[in-house]
Amino acid sequence: MKSTQKKKLAKIFVVLMALTVVVTVTPTANAATKTITCYKGKIIKKVTAVKPKCPTGFKIKKPVVKPTVKPTVKPTVKPTTTAPSTVATVAFSGTYTGKIGLLWGDSFVQATSVDGTGTGNVLGLTDLAGTGSSSPANQCDTFNGTGTLSGGGNTLKLTFDSSAKACAEDADAPTTVTFTGNAIINGGTGKYAGATGTLKVTGGSFSIKSTTAGAKEINAIKFTIAGNIVTK
Repeated sequence: MKSTQKKKLAKIFVVLMALTVVVTVTPTANAATKTITCYKGKIIKKVTAVKPKCPTGFKIKKPVVKPTVKPTVKPTVKPTTTAPSTVATVAFSGTYTGKIGLLWGDSFVQATSVDGTGTGNVLGLTDLAGTGSSSPANQCDTFNGTGTLSGGGNTLKLTFDSSAKACAEDADAPTTVTFTGNAIINGGTGKYAGATGTLKVTGGSFSIKSTTAGAKEINAIKFTIAGNIVTK
């Protein structure tokens, strides 16, 4: 009887031990596993376990890759170069002698032609040509006149301004006429293209010999021109 009880107790003990093992093992076997992703630079590893951990040197957080920012390249600014100025001022001075063609009446005087040759510092502009006119009401009055100085393939254009004045020595012909004025430079050709400046005309004189109104005549003329020419 006692032997039978011992066998029963042994069986009960075995069953209890088995239950203990089942209780202990089952939760572990049935525990849910997780998978994590680990990063190390560009290397990626996936670790699956109940409590997964990244290997040494790996991190669970994906590294943030900063975008490559290209350095801003400033455009090369070329320094502004100023073209050297080609403006020059040259002195001019000369005396011109030649002929003047006249036509005059009771209320007008016309210089139908003026032709002369210059000497002095005339910068190669030795030839003179021009015309002029006046409607004198007095022995001294203003006149209009234009002219061209030329030579060496270059020309200089001139126009008398309002300061131009001619004075007759006598109220009636024959008489001698003297004149002065500012000749304004209005460009030209060749190296005087676009030229400016003012030339002063002084010492000018010519004679009217005819006593008959409406007569045409050609007489000697002489005058001096001096000033500065501004070239471009």
